[in-house]
Amino acid sequence: MTRCRTRRADPTALLVRSEPAEPAAAVLLLHGGRAEGPEPPPALNLPALRMRPFATAVTRAVRGRGVLVAEVRYRHRGWNGARADAARDAEAALALLRERTGPVPVVLLGHSMGGRAALRVAGDPAVRGVVALAPWCPADEPVEHLGGRRLYLLHDERDRVTSARQSWEFVRRARAAGADAAGIPMPSGGHAMLRGADLWHRRAAELTASLLAHG
Repeated sequence: MTRCRTRRADPTALLVRSEPAEPAAAVLLLHGGRAEGPEPPPALNLPALRMRPFATAVTRAVRGRGVLVAEVRYRHRGWNGARADAARDAEAALALLRERTGPVPVVLLGHSMGGRAALRVAGDPAVRGVVALAPWCPADEPVEHLGGRRLYLLHDERDRVTSARQSWEFVRRARAAGADAAGIPMPSGGHAMLRGADLWHRRAAELTASLLAHG
């Protein structure tokens, strides 16, 4: 009981899903959240649960390659304006990962707010690339730090929560900043990626594995 409370209070905690004896690379998953929400995520956190099948698919796709797979734990439920809490937690998770594994290459796989957080911290030297699922990409989201990074943004154009059009515009701006960025329209799924979920899981896992294979 005490151990669980300590983990929930830890602002830099990682939930490790798969850890080889000697990690050669890592994948960090970042779930969605809210625009505003200073409170901690609830114990039953549906955005975090939605990422579980992605963690499973990625683990299968990189089996035998020495890849640690972990989820970032947020201190707060929302992005919270200029505080950018999810991005701060992603930075802390990357630092904790370095302490745990050394300077291994990392791929970030994020959904919605987690996609925004992944793109925001992708300038970290360890980050090889980002797979962003239905990401939240405001028009003023910075791109200058993304030069040399590989980015895949997947979006169903019928998403009513985050804008696929803004994702495609982010891809255009990231390319102008020197990123190797691609926008990938998905045929269904909406924001929660439920319809056609198998395709979302498979494609995200394949792209993540391909980023780790890229030298």
